Amino acid sequence: MAEPLWTGREIAEAVGGRLEGGDFSVGGVSIDSRSLEAGELFVALAGVRDGHEFVPTALGRGAAGVLASQSVEAPAVLVEDTFKALEKLGEASRDRAAQARRGAVTGSVGKTSVTQAVRVGLTLAGRSHSSVKSYNNHIGVPLTLARMPRDTERAVFEIGMNHADEISPLSRMVKPHAVAITTVGPVHVENFPDGEAGVARAKAEIFAGLMPGGVAVLNADNVWFDFLNREALAAGAQVRAFGSGPNAAASLIDFRPRAGGAVVTARMDDERLEFPIRQSGFHWGLNSLAVLLMLEALDVTRDDALRALEAFEPLEGRGAERDVRIPGGACTLIDESYYANPISMAAALASLGARQPKGRRIVALTDMLELGEEAPAYHAAVAKAVESARIDQVFCAGPLMKHLWDALPPTRRGRYAETAAEIAPQVAHAAEPGDLVMVKGSNGSKAGVIAQALAALDAAPREAG
Repeated sequence: MAEPLWTGREIAEAVGGRLEGGDFSVGGVSIDSRSLEAGELFVALAGVRDGHEFVPTALGRGAAGVLASQSVEAPAVLVEDTFKALEKLGEASRDRAAQARRGAVTGSVGKTSVTQAVRVGLTLAGRSHSSVKSYNNHIGVPLTLARMPRDTERAVFEIGMNHADEISPLSRMVKPHAVAITTVGPVHVENFPDGEAGVARAKAEIFAGLMPGGVAVLNADNVWFDFLNREALAAGAQVRAFGSGPNAAASLIDFRPRAGGAVVTARMDDERLEFPIRQSGFHWGLNSLAVLLMLEALDVTRDDALRALEAFEPLEGRGAERDVRIPGGACTLIDESYYANPISMAAALASLGARQPKGRRIVALTDMLELGEEAPAYHAAVAKAVESARIDQVFCAGPLMKHLWDALPPTRRGRYAETAAEIAPQVAHAAEPGDLVMVKGSNGSKAGVIAQALAALDAAPREAG
């Protein structure tokens, strides 16, 4: 029988709580009664609604125990504050798996994908643990720690932020042996009075919990590299840089997009590498090097690291591709609908421009959010990237994307609408066999609705010919 993740007694000791209703054992930890699996611990957090309201649902789904701040009709550990108890449980999990080498990833663009690519490498190397989805905030990080098995050898955590002073406590909680900052750019700038400089300082908070002598993996091509390098060195880190220049520890030589991915040529220390990846976005030239350096820092062999990059598939909404059957053939959908900012938008358009489709290059774009007062200018500036990438048709949705629409020449205009829902059927109708159709925008501006409309073409019934 597999060793339990936690027993009730262990949880009570870790969080300073009181065991009620007898001891129990759990194989996982959940904060959501809807996705809880049988045998897990349900943590009743206070939120928009009190988590204690969902204890009956959690028990009905098979919860083996509850972490609560009031008596429940189940075996439980009772505490004054369930959120603080979750943090303590995460820290106890970290301490009991003292043998585990831990990594943490942040950045304005690409942190989720880089984290998950690192995860693949850790899995190849041994007993591993990682963040799921985008569990990168004040709840997601301690939850991920609390779920870490005691025999874990390597782990990687994603750490995000919207404001200053959010990353540092999470970094101190994880105590990583290696950290990576993928890049710094104009993301969440509306929350920082000094704009991008504030974002850079917030990202540098990742060094706060770095273990003595730990590794900091930094983007040498980013305009904030010198600042981040100084901050990392001040924190006692060993800096390993990736970039397109020859002096980086991992230097990008060439990136060649192709159907279903790309081929990367790079030099890492004194070794020339050429390897395939399943990502076609230009930013993945540098991202792949960040992954290699992080895996090296977490004691994963170069062979396993390259195997991980070759195996890692694009995440849903973050560059995943699929052929969609339509009358007369098929078009290719590139789904970038989960996330967008000026950096990722420029990279995605450049990647599309490097492709050689049989048909046209079409993009459907929705608003990039949280850009502050400069948002209109950022959107209008996308017109230059559209021109450079030789995009044939541009569909725009949202009040901010109206600024791009107005900046486009008539020859490149597809259609404009106020919402993604309005533009979705028009994009689907415009797709023809051989076209490359990229959908990109912030998740909050509902770009996914357009991607879903295109994907649905593949499932639509067809008349017999």
